[in-house]
Amino acid sequence: MHPVSASRRRLLAFMAGSPLLRTAVGGSALAGLSLETLAQVVEDRDYLAPTAALAANVFDMETVARRNLSRAHWTYISQGVDDDLTLQANHAAYQHLHLKARRLVDVSHTDMSTTLFGEKLVSPILIAPVGGLGMAHARGDLEVAEGAKASKHKMVLSTAATFGIEEVVQANGGPVWYQLYSTDQWEITQKLVRRAEASGATVMFLTVDIPARNQDRMRRFDRTTGDCVDCHDPKATFADKAMLRGLGAPANIGGTSAALTWDFVKKLKDFTKMKLVIKGITQPEDAVLAVNNGVDGVLVSNHGGRADESGYATIDSLPEVIAAVKGRCPVLVDGGIRRGTDVFKALALGASAVLVGRPYIWGLGAFGKEGVSRVMQILDQELDIAMRQAGTPRLADINASYIRKG
Repeated sequence: MHPVSASRRRLLAFMAGSPLLRTAVGGSALAGLSLETLAQVVEDRDYLAPTAALAANVFDMETVARRNLSRAHWTYISQGVDDDLTLQANHAAYQHLHLKARRLVDVSHTDMSTTLFGEKLVSPILIAPVGGLGMAHARGDLEVAEGAKASKHKMVLSTAATFGIEEVVQANGGPVWYQLYSTDQWEITQKLVRRAEASGATVMFLTVDIPARNQDRMRRFDRTTGDCVDCHDPKATFADKAMLRGLGAPANIGGTSAALTWDFVKKLKDFTKMKLVIKGITQPEDAVLAVNNGVDGVLVSNHGGRADESGYATIDSLPEVIAAVKGRCPVLVDGGIRRGTDVFKALALGASAVLVGRPYIWGLGAFGKEGVSRVMQILDQELDIAMRQAGTPRLADINASYIRKG
């Protein structure tokens, strides 16, 4: 090894021992790795992909996006709540699940297609709903929709989207699924639901996991001064979101209601023609109540570590929820998925599909629609490789016997 390279690697290894650096490049997800391995991670994070096609994994997108975005926007995208314990746990938990490689199985052809809520999908990986995507790209949700179209992945649109669902559907070339923030006014919620239905949406995800939360880092930015006023109207409220414009929402409307109960779920289920999925279930007791109240699906989610600070990963909650549901409806999961192997592990534990959020936001912030498409292609390719290594050519072949925990 060249003396300079050797010196650099020794320096990186020394730096990798720093708790601050561990947090900067992955937090507890890197716990237990050797200093040499950590040094390699640091070197990998130095790489700046010049194009979306030259991004080898989703972390390459993260590096470019972090460079491209303002500090405030990057903070919003990357933060969790409190000390980020749940955020870090979501991904770290996947490192304790190990794939079993099986040999001499014909995997010359693999099939990742699946049917979910009556719709045929080419991949079990969905694009999660994320609000305010205009912070990562001026065309936000429109670029995501075009990237989803190119990679043939199903997109779920947030109520807090930067653009209205009609524009997103046009960019996507077909209907998207919809995520509902209930608001605190039933009349406006009804209008949101009808607007989604009119756009062709057949599935709706009701978010129930943020009656309250604590996001320290965002409170350090004053949106009434400096660069923030260039893209944030300090007088704007939830009523100004694209999905609420024209619905007569009052300026003081709340995005969610702390008074939500299962009675609301039943009322919403009776009101809409769309399939209803509850987004934000992490406990088996709530999963049982969801099924008993007639929902069509459950999404195991802690809002990407942005809701509660339980410090408990969604992938660890998944088996408990699966057991409670007993096959009565599909169970999906999100949070911490960064590799196709993570997707495989979730499917092996019983998930019908997974949703990814931050990885495609990184792609959006890095290269727009090409970045979004590339992220989804990378995850599909990595899932395909995991399936071939495990000897599971079809999704239906994947089960818990192909992973071990340790």
